[in-house]
Amino acid sequence: MGYPQHSIVIPAYNEAARITNALEAVVRCIRQHQWSAEVVVVDDGSRDRTAELVRAFAASAPEVRLLQNPGNRGKGYSVRNGILHSFAEVVMFTDADLSAPIEEAEDLFAAIAGGADIAIGSRWLERARQTIRQPLYRQFFGRCFNAVTRMVMGLPYADTQCGFKAFTRSAAQTIFQLQTIERWGFDPEILFIAIKRGYKIVEVPVSWAHDERTRISYLKDGIRMLEDIAIVRWNALLGRYNKQVERIDRAGLVK
Repeated sequence: MGYPQHSIVIPAYNEAARITNALEAVVRCIRQHQWSAEVVVVDDGSRDRTAELVRAFAASAPEVRLLQNPGNRGKGYSVRNGILHSFAEVVMFTDADLSAPIEEAEDLFAAIAGGADIAIGSRWLERARQTIRQPLYRQFFGRCFNAVTRMVMGLPYADTQCGFKAFTRSAAQTIFQLQTIERWGFDPEILFIAIKRGYKIVEVPVSWAHDERTRISYLKDGIRMLEDIAIVRWNALLGRYNKQVERIDRAGLVK
């Protein structure tokens, strides 16, 4: 069996309003650029028609397949589930709103091809590329959270939260098996693990168009993310990110 070169993981929760458009854009990009790629949509216990729409789309688009979580577990769980069940040598995740155009995945893939283990999209390296900016209050809270994260966790990146990241298969298997945060605060954790395990990370500027339909609450989820930062530091003290991980082949068998 031949495996794709790239896996594109899309976490989805109650995305019936935009998942079909997102899949059309992603599959169109794959075919135009002639990527060898699969699209893994992870349904996080949606209460709407998300899973039904993905199945219907996949019936005529062999690039697409659906995974379903055991109930609503969170974005971090969804990304981990999709990545650990992907088949490619390079795997990335992107949000269902495609705030970063999927065409810019080429820049992440290029960074991986150039020797990086991980390539992370950044909205802040070149701010002029933000075609639709977040409201000022969201920018303020986002930058404050990023500053706290950088200070407490030692993450030297302009943007830790951008939902546009790519990994080599080897790095992804290690990082996501060690991940413990299952909801919004998982991004700093996977970057913290990556640094701790010695992976080379490259930050790549991407275009960004804010979607007003985003569900994140900077007050409620911001407090939860601060709690998650404390959990990460505690995990590190306990040595949980140092343990040996299993090697999983593409058939899902432990090596």
